[in-house]
Amino acid sequence: MGDMTDTATATHGVSLTDAAASKVRSLLDQEGRDDLRLRLAVQPGGCSGLIYQLYFDERVLDGDATAEVGPGVEVGVDKM
Repeated sequence: MGDMTDTATATHGVSLTDAAASKVRSLLDQEGRDDLRLRLAVQPGGCSGLIYQLYFDERVLDGDATAEVGPGVEVGVDKM
């Protein structure tokens, strides 16, 4: 399983500054949820052909790359 985690981390390569990770943790604490992750999603559309979204999500979708980027802060990136 360690290999899967290493691959997921290398696959999306997203990182947060300490301040950003702290803010995400604070927002999750305010919600009283520990089952949410920050999702970076990409969808077709917009003037450049892609729309980027950033939101909290409880789902893990097929093909997601996920990694813990701070204490109790996980980022999931969809396969697109």
